Amino acid sequence: MTRYIFITGGVVSSLGKGLLSASLGALLQARGYSVRLRKLDPYLNVDPGTMSPYQHGEVYVTDDGAETDLDLGHYERFTGVTSRQSDNITSGRIYQKIISKERKGDYLGGTVQVIPHVTDAIKEFALGEQDGIDFMLCEVGGTAGDIEAAPFMEAIRQLSIDLGRGRSIFCHLTLVPYLAAAGELKTKPTQHSVRDLRSIGIQPDILICRSEHPIPDSERRKMSLYCNVPETSVIPALDSSSIYAVPVSYHNEGLDTEVLKAFGLAHSQSPNLSRWEDITDRIENPEGEVTIAVVGKYTGLKDAYKSLNEAITHGGIANRVKVNIEWIESEVFEQDDAITQLDNVHAILVPGGFGKRGTEGKIAAARFARERKIPYFGICLGMQMATVEAARHLAGFNDAGSTEFEEHNNPVVGLITEWVRSDGSVEKRTEETDLGGTMRLGAYDAVLKEGSRVAEIYGKTKISERHRHRYEVNVGYVKKLEESGVLFSGMSPNGELPEIIEIPDHPWFVGVQYHPELKSKPFEPHPLFASFVKAAVAQSRLV
Repeated sequence: MTRYIFITGGVVSSLGKGLLSASLGALLQARGYSVRLRKLDPYLNVDPGTMSPYQHGEVYVTDDGAETDLDLGHYERFTGVTSRQSDNITSGRIYQKIISKERKGDYLGGTVQVIPHVTDAIKEFALGEQDGIDFMLCEVGGTAGDIEAAPFMEAIRQLSIDLGRGRSIFCHLTLVPYLAAAGELKTKPTQHSVRDLRSIGIQPDILICRSEHPIPDSERRKMSLYCNVPETSVIPALDSSSIYAVPVSYHNEGLDTEVLKAFGLAHSQSPNLSRWEDITDRIENPEGEVTIAVVGKYTGLKDAYKSLNEAITHGGIANRVKVNIEWIESEVFEQDDAITQLDNVHAILVPGGFGKRGTEGKIAAARFARERKIPYFGICLGMQMATVEAARHLAGFNDAGSTEFEEHNNPVVGLITEWVRSDGSVEKRTEETDLGGTMRLGAYDAVLKEGSRVAEIYGKTKISERHRHRYEVNVGYVKKLEESGVLFSGMSPNGELPEIIEIPDHPWFVGVQYHPELKSKPFEPHPLFASFVKAAVAQSRLV
């Protein structure tokens, strides 16, 4: 019997509902329960795939090729449970499905309405693919009172009734702000948020209170009284030294105990949180530090590179060092002498991105790393720009470039028009194809060259990694590039799509077409990131 935990937010966005969901899932796992996590997003986009990273942060890609909310990355990193396309739904997908059915006449002439048609579709999503797990955690995006979130709130209210007593609870995350002028915490925003929930028929079972200051017992009693929640179920959520300290912090405040009590389950035995304590110890007590420059296009919003940031942290955990990240906008390096900003870093990482802006800066960063023998890691566009750099300055193709930006006499990077999916089917694309959901998305195999650096790093010659790209290094240039010193050490199984480049006579220079950051976890750092940070440590000893 699967039990449901519905997680909502109030007062303001970005309080950490995703981190709360992931942490609670990890705590329940530590008590021996199986979990799965889902995100219900109220926006009208079908998925975040066509959104600017500045609008919604990174797009998290699943093995089965879904472009999803970045919170699914938290879910995977904290619980190790592989997310699927069926774990993220949006209003856009709901309405798309309903309107398609209406156009086909599936509603037999009836009036299509938010209730019951939209709410039923949301409930169908929430109840799907339970797989016999113990707990399903469903996070609702936005905040209580949002107009666009109303159908989702109504759907989970109905669902709690459908499931019956003892099979669902509501956890509500709110803000308890501190007013410096008054010198006190204010509980009124939380009271109003809970009042909004109760007005639509949802009574929170557990109240989680985000605050920058400790919450006195008197304030907890006040929120308990006015929000109709037991005092022990008013859980403080204070700032932590790192996100990986949050599960232990929530446990110490009694979150997992209160959840089990709400379901009438045994809760006296403490969970085994030793691995979380070890991770926190590695982060808080490093044995050294390195500086890595991330030369990207969206560095003004760190959530645009959320998984990347965490994967670098995981590489530091693996090597027990602190990694200081210098976020540098790639356009900076299109100015004279600006490249000297990289003089004091121990490694350079150039991540993915779309569009022409800043690409010449990424090429300059790749050239700097290659010529100065500084560890370089290129991901997706970062790999493509490193290949263009090598084509220009090693292979002699001075006009090499990518057709993503403009036509070139030497299109070293071009549009993928055809590829083989993991199930053997063939996908085809043209310039006129819609942008949404039409890239090479999800997990694909790659074959590594025996004796290469990446084969040594992975410890095997066949890998599976997640992709998200529309352009690819042109296989027709492989021979000339290899003659100039670039090794194509990873290819698609049919040998037609380059997956990895490396420079053998460089301390550490690797570019990959896929996104390894999406599969890195604190307990299982991705081998490429662990090796990259290790190379940065070696570089720091040379400086």
